[in-house]
Amino acid sequence: MRFDPEKHHRHSIRLPGYDYGTSGAYFVTLCVQNRECLFGNVVEGEMQCNDFGHVVRVCWEGLPHHYPQVQLDAFIIMPNHFHGILELTGVGAGLKPAPTGRHGLPEIIRGVKTFSARRINEIRNTPGVRVWQRNYYEHIIRNEEELDLIRLYVQENPLRWEFDRENPTRRNPLLTTEIKNQAIESSKARKIEGVAAERLRKGGGG
Repeated sequence: MRFDPEKHHRHSIRLPGYDYGTSGAYFVTLCVQNRECLFGNVVEGEMQCNDFGHVVRVCWEGLPHHYPQVQLDAFIIMPNHFHGILELTGVGAGLKPAPTGRHGLPEIIRGVKTFSARRINEIRNTPGVRVWQRNYYEHIIRNEEELDLIRLYVQENPLRWEFDRENPTRRNPLLTTEIKNQAIESSKARKIEGVAAERLRKGGGG
């Protein structure tokens, strides 16, 4: 099965009735409110996180300390979104006081968003301002082959930022090709017109 980013992280594919506290691997994507580029910049194919990006990193990497059932895999912080793979292996306590019990994916992601947003708003002195979009996207990883494909996708995400649909200044590869083809056709047309004009000039002078 080939990993399809349009299918696997651009749209929520939560399964009705599925227990997201079930042990297994998940691929998640979180997007910044209004697609604002809040976490840094991609420079020459590498993501350069600013202070807000580092806050997200700390919150994500701290998950296993607050949720012992969480094991982290590949992740990437992008200018206005986040991709990560995590595995749930059991039950444990959460970031905020709660009775002992099983904490599923929704509660874990809610913890990441809540605490990272709180810290970011403390830094920029904007209490209560929304940092993340309300929803998030997830995909249940079914097998090792799919896991490897998603890991590669995560790792290479900065290399594709120029054409990423989340990039507000992205270049459209299809549009770029179309413009190039139009330029070629326009050049051909000018050459044909030039030849025709030259023939008419010579014919008129004969």
